[in-house]
Amino acid sequence: MTVLALMILGLALSLSSYASPPTPAPTTSIPQPRRLMVHYMPWYQSREFSGTWGWHWTMNHFHPDTLTGGRRESASHFTPLIGLYDSADPDVLECQVQQMKLAGIDGVIIDWYGPDDFWDYGQIHRNTQKLIAIAKKAGLHFAVMYEDQTVPHLIEGKQFPASEAVAHGQSVLKWAQTHWFSDPAYLILGSDPVFLVFGPQFYQEDQWKQIFAPLPHPPAFFTEMVRRDPAVGAFDWPLPQGGHAQSVRDNLSFYDRAGSWPQSIAGAWPRFQDVYGEAGTQPSYPVIEDRQGRTYSETLELALKSTAPIVQLITWNDWGEGTMIEPSAEFGYRDLETTQRLRRRYLDPKFSATAADLRLPLAVYELRRRSRGNTVVLKQLGGVSEALFKGDVTTAQRLLEKAQR
Repeated sequence: MTVLALMILGLALSLSSYASPPTPAPTTSIPQPRRLMVHYMPWYQSREFSGTWGWHWTMNHFHPDTLTGGRRESASHFTPLIGLYDSADPDVLECQVQQMKLAGIDGVIIDWYGPDDFWDYGQIHRNTQKLIAIAKKAGLHFAVMYEDQTVPHLIEGKQFPASEAVAHGQSVLKWAQTHWFSDPAYLILGSDPVFLVFGPQFYQEDQWKQIFAPLPHPPAFFTEMVRRDPAVGAFDWPLPQGGHAQSVRDNLSFYDRAGSWPQSIAGAWPRFQDVYGEAGTQPSYPVIEDRQGRTYSETLELALKSTAPIVQLITWNDWGEGTMIEPSAEFGYRDLETTQRLRRRYLDPKFSATAADLRLPLAVYELRRRSRGNTVVLKQLGGVSEALFKGDVTTAQRLLEKAQR
């Protein structure tokens, strides 16, 4: 999630009284089964893998090479159980995707900055492609949430003139349609590929219509919190500006508005506790409290009780804003265990993965790191990994025990 987006939303849409655009005729249908997707940030860099600590671990303030109480400094109040990682590391991506699969998550919605090789957008784009390839190995779906806040930065960076902003948007969508929208693993609603935009923060409604016009098969388009033409609906997102109590009211207000839209994407989140104030990038927002896991279980249960065909878990790994459900030193696997439990209750009573199963991918990752150069063990771990991608936990456990011996 971007800081700018929160500032824009904080200026306030007067959400409950926002005038929705005319309702288009529904062109999509609810997919069966409903999809449980998780929002993913592919933007981290580690010194071990990339040679430098990226901004999202440092925010130009923290020093991850410094240890305090055994914990690396980082731009987060929390620490990944896997350690500070690199989003380009295939071993990391493999571990994360397998954890998602065993948690009962159907796929990833990737925070995407477009295909331009400007600032870190190019690296994020390459990491996105790596994540997609590994997600597909696990049988997961994928979709992208486009950050159109990139457009003014590209204009300021003289990548193209402001007069070509719409043409640039058309080229971005054409790239996505050519490379992703027809992929069998891409998330669809009815027969339409799902495409989200964070905000929007730049393009206006008429510009989006122009951007979609050349596409032979326009996507099912979703905007943030409020449906803006030509979107078929909006997606829910945590709003911390008014504090915890107001975030609950904003969440309920989203469902009230969503009843008048052709489609919507529900949302669930565990907390919001950013590190911006400590980093000095801007004052921190009020906290959405974790409440010993109740915030996540309550927002997820509300989302699963709704009629939304897609539920977005917010987020897998926004460590800077503290909305992550990825296993952490502070919360362990708690939020993934909640995901398993509520998936069984509301989506799939036969879902059989257990809390113990969630520990297997990290065990593989750690043993792989300890066994570098040991071709025998690494080959055995390859077999464990393949079993986990297939969801065959029994075989994975047996092969892992053999590799550990």
